[in-house]
Amino acid sequence: MRIWKRQTDLDTLNGGSARTLMRAIDIRITELGDDFLRGTMPVDDRTRQPYGLLHGGASVALAETLGSTAAMLCCEAGQAAVGLEINANHLRAVRDGTVTGTARPLHLGRSTQVWEIRIENAAGQLVCIARLTMAIVPRAAVVPTTP
Repeated sequence: MRIWKRQTDLDTLNGGSARTLMRAIDIRITELGDDFLRGTMPVDDRTRQPYGLLHGGASVALAETLGSTAAMLCCEAGQAAVGLEINANHLRAVRDGTVTGTARPLHLGRSTQVWEIRIENAAGQLVCIARLTMAIVPRAAVVPTTP
């Protein structure tokens, strides 16, 4: 069953990243399935910590990007999704290559959504597991009005 309430495509989703953190660390949304959103991020000098490993904060940025984007696509017209809480467990070190995250809903309610985001290395091994809770609010509360 398709869960999305808004029509979009990968070019539109990736195009919204101009002048953002997602563009700076090269997060790319790569797949929009019926009930999941998938994206990638390189493990390179932009996303490593001083020991040469994937920075936990970069993993969380990927998780929040995927979960927030997916949550927005599940909102009705006139609604927006904003982050309430995210937690992440870092399970395996990555030194280079690309990691892939997949966001799937655990709960799609009227006022909150909960998303699980699994981040895997190129071999398909789990690197990080995250859970993101989103609040569903009126879009006017978060989108600035133009004069």
